[in-house]
Amino acid sequence: MNLKKITDITEADYGCEEHTDGPHAVLVFEDGERLEVSERWIADQGIKEGKYIWIRDDGSFLKAVRVVGAIIMVEMNGEKDNERRRMIFATQRGYGEMKDGWEFPGGKIEAGETPEEAIVREIKEELDTVIKVEKYVDTIEYDYPEFHLSMDCFLCSILEGDLVLKEHEAAKWLTKENLDTVDWLPADVTILDEVRQLF
Repeated sequence: MNLKKITDITEADYGCEEHTDGPHAVLVFEDGERLEVSERWIADQGIKEGKYIWIRDDGSFLKAVRVVGAIIMVEMNGEKDNERRRMIFATQRGYGEMKDGWEFPGGKIEAGETPEEAIVREIKEELDTVIKVEKYVDTIEYDYPEFHLSMDCFLCSILEGDLVLKEHEAAKWLTKENLDTVDWLPADVTILDEVRQLF
């Protein structure tokens, strides 16, 4: 697994070696591996203990952001009297660099939380709705230009609430057939084939 949790940050032992990009430090990971990086990069990226780094196969690395996403599925009445259709809930971002993109709602995992606890909390905060995690679906690993996104996705059902938009611009219920009618964010696109299999 290329996602590494930082357990310690120590000073680099240079000896006579000089670095053109300033002082360096060593990131120590849970598995004991170590990675030397510039102190400037640590400061610019807000790196600290407990955060994550994504190390690519070629040895390059990115700050990693660990989040959770909820694939909220319900059964609704269709156009015909006794027809029931499964639908999933998609939201449109109302803030940040990816504003207006469509995504599965969710957010960051806080210290001490399991991913399942995080998704229940995030949906309560963002949508004023209590959900039940039905099952783990997959983890998206996606490189954006400035960071790596690691998103655990869960199939969820609604226990209580009306999905009130507190942070999003808009929302839609989508069927299997019209999943591609919104402009999904690049990371979310990568799980759509698996989502289709849930219907």
